Amino acid sequence: MQYGKIVAGRFLNRPNRFVAQVELDGQVCTAHVKNTGRCQELLLPGARVYLQDFTDDMGTRKLPYALVAVEKERPGGTLLVNLDSQAPNRVVGEALREGRLPLPGLGELAEIRPELSCGESRLDFFVRDREGREGYLEVKGVTLETDGVASFPDAPTLRGIKHLQTLSALAREGKNAYVLFVVQMKQMCCFMPNAQRHEDFARALRQAQKAGVAVLAYDCAVTPDSLRLDQPVEVRL
Repeated sequence: MQYGKIVAGRFLNRPNRFVAQVELDGQVCTAHVKNTGRCQELLLPGARVYLQDFTDDMGTRKLPYALVAVEKERPGGTLLVNLDSQAPNRVVGEALREGRLPLPGLGELAEIRPELSCGESRLDFFVRDREGREGYLEVKGVTLETDGVASFPDAPTLRGIKHLQTLSALAREGKNAYVLFVVQMKQMCCFMPNAQRHEDFARALRQAQKAGVAVLAYDCAVTPDSLRLDQPVEVRL
């Protein structure tokens, strides 16, 4: 996926989860944060950030900028992290349509349907291959990393547990069920559930895998103005 006009600035502070104060060309501006997670280890004062500039085409927008990526300083170099919480579904949709995301148990896809109501949950994708085999896919974006290990969640998520329970029920019925963690950065050695932040989610993920849910993780090729689903990442539960 490609963003429109991108400008670079410096993060100053985050008055609330929806907006950030950033410095652009010596001026303090307010930007929409496209991620309601904590991102405390990323959005640090002085961090270099990248924003989509809507000043020439505001439409119904209230703010002229949207924060989409941040540079994380760490030993060994800078890590560029995409923060857009809507981007994982978009890059997964692109990869599915282009045949770049193989799903265990399914062949070439003939149908890709987003946003499917399933019981009390809404799952991100329903797919069907050319042999008529069906699958249910939930996508989770990952922006948290520690020493090269990507992890999810960065805060407790009851909704995430509910999704895993829905997928587990589908798997126990003999249906193809998948949860895909989209790591919105490169250079990760593996993905692990963040038991320290939410032990119940980590437990639910292990239980889902035992029920037959395929647990997948992919990293992304990230630039300030683009994001692309790239390579599989090892999953350690």
